[in-house]
Amino acid sequence: MEAENSTRISEFLLLGLSEDPELQPLVYGLFLSMYVTTVLGNLLILLAIVSDPHLHTPMYFFLSNLSFVDVGFTSTTVPKMLVNIQTHSQLITYAGCITQMSFFLLFGELDNLLLAVMAYDRFVAICHPLHYMVIMNPWRCSFLILGSWILSVLHALLQSLMALQLSFSTDPQIPHFFCELNQVAQIACSENLLNDLVVYLVPMLLATASLTGILCSYSKIASSIRGLSSAGGEKKALSTCASHLAALSVFYGTGLGVYISSVSAHSSHESATASVMYTVVTPMLNPFIYSLRNRDVKRALLRLFGRKL
Repeated sequence: MEAENSTRISEFLLLGLSEDPELQPLVYGLFLSMYVTTVLGNLLILLAIVSDPHLHTPMYFFLSNLSFVDVGFTSTTVPKMLVNIQTHSQLITYAGCITQMSFFLLFGELDNLLLAVMAYDRFVAICHPLHYMVIMNPWRCSFLILGSWILSVLHALLQSLMALQLSFSTDPQIPHFFCELNQVAQIACSENLLNDLVVYLVPMLLATASLTGILCSYSKIASSIRGLSSAGGEKKALSTCASHLAALSVFYGTGLGVYISSVSAHSSHESATASVMYTVVTPMLNPFIYSLRNRDVKRALLRLFGRKL
């Protein structure tokens, strides 16, 4: 079956968001502007953190990694979509589809784990402020980042290996603008309980574990804030978490919306449209969230631009 599949299936057809030719220029312009905004915004955050010694702290170390991952996350899907619109071709090779799927899973899981790591960082900063630099030492920060990468790589590798076991009919069509794992699994001809468990259960378990860690961290933060005697201390503690809470709301809010739409939507195109919020809009909003609600980042950007001028 594997030999037959590898010789018969050489490419997939990505149906995209709309099959109306008149809408393609609008979709192209919209996605190009969002992609450029995402890349420039996250690179500016990354450059500001690297260039400003005041931001060489664990909190901004994790934020710089998040910005890098967001660039990779959106770069796995949008450029291929823009090329397809520009060349009037909806084809993607079998190898290209598996590669795109692997990197999308890698960066998506990294986003999930980094948000959990940043929640733990905020917990230590607020609940154990006197020991913050001892607990969040460079070795532990590096270990948390390395562990996130290793777990994400293993997850992407496992899912990709499961996808390689799937067989397809001739001329398979993916009702999406990129090779999304669930959509690829739905158009497969082969049915395997182990594949289904890996494809659907493993991402849910990883997301649940990260979300549980985030909720535990913020429940302890809330208890610590309630114990503060001064209103000024409470306000300062809340301000350090505001940007991260906003990023969490956007990430998990859009992710939950995509999951609900994929279950209840009457067509796969509706699910593909909903996934734009999760795959494109969320990475674009993160730079604005962390720059507009963070004085340190704003000052670093002003110093950076002032130096350039």
